Amino acid sequence: MSPNFDLDPPSGGYPQGEEDTQAVLAVLKLLIENQNRRVLLVAHSGGGFAATQSAIPELQEKHRRSRGLTGGLFGIFYYGAFIVPLGESLHTTLQPKDGQIVTPPWLQFHKNERAGIGTVFEPEKYLFNGLDEGQIKKWKPLLTGSPMCMTKLTNNAYETLPCAYPYLENDRMLPKAVQEQLVAAQSEKTGAFKVYNCASGHSPHLSHTQELVDKVLDFANGLVS
Repeated sequence: MSPNFDLDPPSGGYPQGEEDTQAVLAVLKLLIENQNRRVLLVAHSGGGFAATQSAIPELQEKHRRSRGLTGGLFGIFYYGAFIVPLGESLHTTLQPKDGQIVTPPWLQFHKNERAGIGTVFEPEKYLFNGLDEGQIKKWKPLLTGSPMCMTKLTNNAYETLPCAYPYLENDRMLPKAVQEQLVAAQSEKTGAFKVYNCASGHSPHLSHTQELVDKVLDFANGLVS
C-alpha cells in the first residue's frame, strides 16, 4: 500500500529533529556507555543534522578519557550531507536570509504544502543517478516523505570532533559547489575538514559502495589513537 501524503498533520505535529536526535542517541549510548566502544558517526544528506546534534560532549572519546572511561565518539564522516551551522536548521541552512522561501527542484510538497509532507521529485534524476534501472526499481519503492525540519542545531560538535567530507562530483540534490560552500563556511569557524572526492551522485552508498567504505576507513584509521 502506498503512503498517503495528503493526510493532515497529526495532532501533535510531525516528528522533528529532536526525535531523530533521540533515536541516534539511544544507539550511541548503547554502544558507548554500555559497551565502551569507539564510534565514528557516518552521516548522509539530512542526517547531517542528527549526527551533529547527537555528538554531545559526554559521548566524545576525549571527554570520556578525562573521566577515566574508554570508548566514545572520535569523529564524524559526512557525505552528501547538510553541514548545518550552529543556530540554524536543516530548512534554514540554504534558504535566503531575506525570508523568501526557495523550494529546490528535487523537492515536491503535497496537499498541505510546506505544512505537510515533502517527497523527492524525479528520484531517478536527483537521488539515483548513476544507478542502473534494476537498482532504481529496487530502491525507489522504499522512498517515503518527510516534513520540513525546523529544529535548530544547538550542539557544536564541529568544534571538538575531527570531520571529513567527500565531495560528490555528480550530486544533483546537493551540487558539489554547494557542498564546498557548506564545508568552507564551517571550516572557517571551527577548523578544516578532511576532504575527499568521489565521482558519484547523491547516493554513493548504492553506486560507489566500496569507494565510500575505503574513504570512511581511511579517515577512521587516520584517527586511531
